[in-house]
Amino acid sequence: MAQVLSDRRDVQFVLNEQLQIGDLCKSERYGDLNTKTFDLFMNEARALATKELLPTREESDRVGATWDDGNVTVPPSFHRAYKLFREGEWLTIADDIEVGGQGMPQVLAFASLELFAAANMAFSIYTMLGHGAGKLIEVYGSELQKKMFLGKVYSGEWGGTMCLTEPEAGSDVGALTTTAVKNEDGTYNITGNKIFISAADHDLVDNVVHPVLARIEGDPAGTSGISIFLVPKYWVNEDGTTGDYNNVYVDRIEEKMGIHASATCSVQFGAKGPCRGLLLGEERKGMRIMFHMMNEERLNVGVQGLGSASAAYLLALNYARERVQGKEILKSRDPEAKGATIIHHPDVRRMLIQMKAYVEGLRSLNYFTGLCMDKVVISESDEEKALYQGFVDLLTPICKGYSTEKSVLVCNDAIQTYGGYGFTKEYPVEQLARDTKILTIYEGTTGIQAADLLGRKLGMQKGQVFMKFLEQINATIAKGKEMEATKALAENLEKAVIKFSETAMSVGKAAASEKVLAAFGHATPFMEVMGDIVMGWMHLWRATVAAPMVEKGKKDLAFYKGQMETARYFINVMLPITFGKMDSILALDDAAVAIDDASFGG
Repeated sequence: MAQVLSDRRDVQFVLNEQLQIGDLCKSERYGDLNTKTFDLFMNEARALATKELLPTREESDRVGATWDDGNVTVPPSFHRAYKLFREGEWLTIADDIEVGGQGMPQVLAFASLELFAAANMAFSIYTMLGHGAGKLIEVYGSELQKKMFLGKVYSGEWGGTMCLTEPEAGSDVGALTTTAVKNEDGTYNITGNKIFISAADHDLVDNVVHPVLARIEGDPAGTSGISIFLVPKYWVNEDGTTGDYNNVYVDRIEEKMGIHASATCSVQFGAKGPCRGLLLGEERKGMRIMFHMMNEERLNVGVQGLGSASAAYLLALNYARERVQGKEILKSRDPEAKGATIIHHPDVRRMLIQMKAYVEGLRSLNYFTGLCMDKVVISESDEEKALYQGFVDLLTPICKGYSTEKSVLVCNDAIQTYGGYGFTKEYPVEQLARDTKILTIYEGTTGIQAADLLGRKLGMQKGQVFMKFLEQINATIAKGKEMEATKALAENLEKAVIKFSETAMSVGKAAASEKVLAAFGHATPFMEVMGDIVMGWMHLWRATVAAPMVEKGKKDLAFYKGQMETARYFINVMLPITFGKMDSILALDDAAVAIDDASFGG
């Protein structure tokens, strides 16, 4: 049976051969686990995704989430899937056992999320946000708040959201107008409207806990004056039982291009009566606290992009192997020649290997980032913890911004592979394309990720994090140059990395000078360049693992040869295009920021 979610063999390759996650078991935290346990875990995740979530994808898109007087109903097929999801404790894969988690590595949480997102993007959103809200309570909540909320949120009995955006304050969160007025009992009355709130209400859970950004009456304007509050749909008593309706009213579901089964809501707090909330953490620390969840979700969104890209690629690959159309070029004038499956046409093969290159490179990138998160946890020295946390911080905008943009590209190429059929609802790739586009927007648009990379992450610790990251890439290049099969690839990547270092230094200096506007006008191309370099690194790394297997004629020879050819394609065919992007950035042309508003026309 053809695979339609993710390539099992490639997942195993990344986890066990490239990243060697079995080494985690040498640590005290994961000492009771082994690679067999990890394999069994992934088999269970694949079974849930394939047997339970995937069959809901088409139906849930067709039915969608529906609204009736403030209450949201999810597609019927979601209920069984969510019940099984809860029973399997999939919400808290990498959390501590003491708080109801499975205690597994984060890299496996990402690998399973890839499967869940590939099976049904909309379904995965409900679970992601519930976990994110729970993590805020675990990290920043008082002991009483943990007792009241954490168990039921982490078990999935209650849901969670992230409430930032307002009608007049989108990405500019500091302009929010939601207010909090303190009551005598220590609670706060919350008043305001939030929009684009995913999973703000749904009938999979008995209650929804909203972490809400608001400004306490009298606190200063801007982000420095923002606090964060836990605002449940139904009030929660100190013993954890639910009380009265808390006047959290969903007044509509947004009509969206995709993810129709995900309830993206407009929410009114306090419009129909007093709405109470509990301060989470300290006053005026709301943005810092919320960014803990935001960073988690940005990484999750990158993995969602990987999942949708993986599904789109495998569907296109399966179709190309079955669809007969035209003759092979070399037999085109032979009247006796039979029709060929489209996988034999050069341009289709070009699209397929490009899709393969992005999907596999993104898998290595996102899993590597998860492994870095695990190494932060298990590292014994502060220096080592800081090193891996620096890598996570540096790669977060790449995982989110680059992964999602390339997932859109992969979905588009999948449609193109299908031809006209790809544009119809008869085949699933058009839904994947619609569902995937949102990933480039929510949790901060691609431009916001690029600005974060250029304005904050590149200069962390006076650029030392970035330099140490380049050392990791150069170590792989050095290894590649020692092997005959990968020497040329390593040398080509090395040239790109040298020019990338020059580009990063140039645009970084410009961002701190009078050329700041021009620099940020090139922020998104710079992020794409860095993503290309990381993809080149990941493919060379893969090739250095695969080359000895090819030389020894090991089993799975076709797989290992595929790794070599894909690395060759990305580094020799796709990466040269990156040099032109770097030339453009180095020129630092300011046309985009210099043009008068009126000169745009219209």
